[in-house]
Amino acid sequence: MVSAVLGTVLGAAPAQAADGYRYWSFWQRGEDGGSWSYATQGPSSARPGDGDMVGFRFAVSEDSGDATRPRGMADFAAVCADTPATDGTKRVAVVIDFGTATDAPDRRTPPTPRNECARVREDATAGDALASVAKPLRYNAAALLCAISGYPEAGCGDKVNASVGAHAAPKGDGGTADGGGSGPSAGLIGGLAAVVLLGAAAVWQARRRRA
Repeated sequence: MVSAVLGTVLGAAPAQAADGYRYWSFWQRGEDGGSWSYATQGPSSARPGDGDMVGFRFAVSEDSGDATRPRGMADFAAVCADTPATDGTKRVAVVIDFGTATDAPDRRTPPTPRNECARVREDATAGDALASVAKPLRYNAAALLCAISGYPEAGCGDKVNASVGAHAAPKGDGGTADGGGSGPSAGLIGGLAAVVLLGAAAVWQARRRRA
């Protein structure tokens, strides 16, 4: 239902309207070091296991099929080489890619990408692992991850106008996403759906008054 609503919103947008969204996408990769997969859950609900990798990439993307992967090919062994396993905890490799100047809201050079090894409790989420190594984090009311380590300072899933030409490039280590989905993230889809529902309610109220 939400996917259909999002498709309607994007399909109905005029040609001069937003070309994409500027946001943090969330990715997952196993201990085997395979390719990144676009996460099907948000970081606040996904629970990686010991030896897994999670990645976050800030970029401008039209939807999950167009999302840009984190750059670099560091594997879990390299990221967590100096973090030994301990009982009652798990280690999660966290890759944070702040994107390029093209992706940045102000077109300035963003922070350097980081690889961190998070040691967290066994039931911790990907969001917990991220928070342990990259505070401060900022979320919006729809649970969309807006900022990592305070970047960017403002904005959250903002629309990018086609006339600006601020599309993400290049796509890092492999191009489009492996995972499915019809939008940037569950949080952003929820936010868009809420806007659509509010708009529909306003139209209904207006028609009711005229009647």
